[in-house]
Amino acid sequence: MEILNKEMTGKVARPVRVVQFGEGNFLRGFVDYMIDIANEQGKFDGDVVLVKPIEFGSLEMFRRQDCQYTVSLRGIVDGEAKVLNRQVTCVADAVCAYEEYEKYMGLAEIPTLRFVVSNTTEAGIVYDETDRFELTPPRTFPGKLTKFLYHRYEVFRGAQDKGLVMLPVELIDDNGIMLKKCVLQFIELWNLGADFRRWVEEACIFTSTLVDRIITGYPRDNEVQEWEKLGYEDHILVTGEPFALWVIESAKDISGELPLPDAGLPVIFTDDQKPYKQRKVRILNGAHTSFVLASYLCGNDYVKQSMDDPDICGFMMKTLFDEVIPTLTLPKKELEDFAQAVITRFNNPYVKHALLSISLNSVSKWRARCMPSFLKYVEQTGKLPAHLTFSLAALMAFYSGTQIRDNALIGHRCGEEYKVMDDMAVLEFFRDHCEGRTEDFVKAFLGREDFFGQNLNEIAGFAQAVTDDLDDIKANGMRAALCRIS
Repeated sequence: MEILNKEMTGKVARPVRVVQFGEGNFLRGFVDYMIDIANEQGKFDGDVVLVKPIEFGSLEMFRRQDCQYTVSLRGIVDGEAKVLNRQVTCVADAVCAYEEYEKYMGLAEIPTLRFVVSNTTEAGIVYDETDRFELTPPRTFPGKLTKFLYHRYEVFRGAQDKGLVMLPVELIDDNGIMLKKCVLQFIELWNLGADFRRWVEEACIFTSTLVDRIITGYPRDNEVQEWEKLGYEDHILVTGEPFALWVIESAKDISGELPLPDAGLPVIFTDDQKPYKQRKVRILNGAHTSFVLASYLCGNDYVKQSMDDPDICGFMMKTLFDEVIPTLTLPKKELEDFAQAVITRFNNPYVKHALLSISLNSVSKWRARCMPSFLKYVEQTGKLPAHLTFSLAALMAFYSGTQIRDNALIGHRCGEEYKVMDDMAVLEFFRDHCEGRTEDFVKAFLGREDFFGQNLNEIAGFAQAVTDDLDDIKANGMRAALCRIS
């Protein structure tokens, strides 16, 4: 079989408008995929150059394939399970910042360049005062970006129309704000001057973004079968789900320069992304946290399996539509549509999402994802939300174990062990309290302000409700207890 290349895809050369720090699966299956569609529809007309920002790893397969690759999206589309394949042709080159430093810095000299995309992991946006300007390149991503911007500033003599738009997608809050803060700190540390600082603040734009798409990556287990279906070898094939959302927050309107919505793409430009982040955390992530532990103790192992279980699916639906959505601020129809999209994603037959992997750090996840909905519901109605209350009892049942081994609390389901992974303080609490009287166990847990940021015993009736639910689980099993409140 022939290896995918630009002759096969019929690649059209376009002006380089995007430099992308990161060549990994997510950016290629999300950002570059969208740019490719916008190019095809005549809305963007720009190529991307990938930059490998770390020393290890290889770009060999990118070069062998002329940076051409396939994105294969698998999931439920219009009510049917479908596989949608697309040859992405918008990537013009891939450059290593370390091995090809001069070529990498030369990208800053491209007149048509306008956007910088990055995904350098949550630890990538960091200020390190030991990083040095004279390194080729500086160690940190913000350091690399600062020197890159400084070179562009010098080459174009501070021209205002040569500033760049930063589009970080690292999974931290206010990623653009944090990135800009780091860049300004490096300007100060390296004494790069007031004029350059002014150019960065006035000519450049740092957006904060929220991204959402499950990328399952390269199909290593069945690559040959995938190549046979495609009719060619593709060693940098990316698989993922059809759903996508990109929310871009910016003080300046850049929608005219990056008209992705005009190409029918799920991109939202806004001056405040917080309601969209709240929607994602409380509906998508909150749904996961509210049902996965109960589902696991009911005998399920995967999200899709849980959705095929009418007891678990019904519990989740009532949690979302009766208790979570009424507490959110976006229009109800928009929230309900998003929730339906989440349910469709959970039913994706091509994604095996293990419940135990989602269970990691569930105490802090419940605080961040479920507790805000719980507290708002109580504030609005004066009542306890039955399903969110039960979800905390289910968490306590899942976390019940008396032995810590290899940094994990050992729980049991039907006589078989499973590992509970969380901070050691959490694991030690459950080890030391789970065999006491249920009422004492619950009050001790709800009273841990270091876990919840407040004493949840102060919420009228909450401790008793959790105690009743947990006693029911202990006496009758998870499924019977869950069905009783659904």
